[in-house]
Amino acid sequence: MAVQLQVENRIALITINRPESMNALSSVVLSELEAVLFEVKKMDYDKARCLVITGAGDKAFVAGADIKEINSLDQSKALKFAEQGHKVFRLLEQLPIPTIAAVNGFALGGGLELALSCDFIYAAEKAKLGLPEVSLGLIPGFGGTIRLQRVVGKARAREMILSGTPVTAAEALACGLVNKVFAGDQLMKEVMATATVIVSRGPVALAAAKQSLEETEVKELNIAMDLEAQNFSNLFRSQDVVEGTTAFIEKRKPVFKGN
Repeated sequence: MAVQLQVENRIALITINRPESMNALSSVVLSELEAVLFEVKKMDYDKARCLVITGAGDKAFVAGADIKEINSLDQSKALKFAEQGHKVFRLLEQLPIPTIAAVNGFALGGGLELALSCDFIYAAEKAKLGLPEVSLGLIPGFGGTIRLQRVVGKARAREMILSGTPVTAAEALACGLVNKVFAGDQLMKEVMATATVIVSRGPVALAAAKQSLEETEVKELNIAMDLEAQNFSNLFRSQDVVEGTTAFIEKRKPVFKGN
């Protein structure tokens, strides 16, 4: 299997494991990733409350889509390939638990599009991130033209996509593409430290926060405010609200059960 799943301490870890091809995304790998994401989605909060995605080896997170497969596509097959990528990355984006991309090396093309489908990105110092598809006579096909500009802004996204030039981890940090940058040997330690904080929070609240963030992203302000208020009030059907507020009053750590 090119996609591996481990779960420990309520943190699910997905590793794209094709180091011989820089963890490139083929249609087979996308199918495996979809199956693993469905497996994570079915887990209850006692099993998994946060997801981390990374790549095997120390060279690449995911260096892009599988160019050999792309070279063999015709127009009809290319549409199916793009639609498959959209479906899988949308599944990742809509998971009710927080997701972190641990970019340990090259995140190019489909690799950056995969990382952009996570809630946020931590990167190793040596990482390079970009959408170089125009250098192959292509454009991003797994959501890159949409998600990148929502993260870094229109002008920066256009520069990256139209030039096809990757940015360094430091440049990615400066433009808000990644949240934090670490030495390579510290990346997973720091990612897991953040994931550990996340799993200590109320899982129902985390799911509601993700829902509110997604629903309000492109809505008109007043509509967005109404949606946020509704998502806020819906949480009061949850025992986690009682537990969280009671624990604060009693000056103790809350024990969230996800109900």
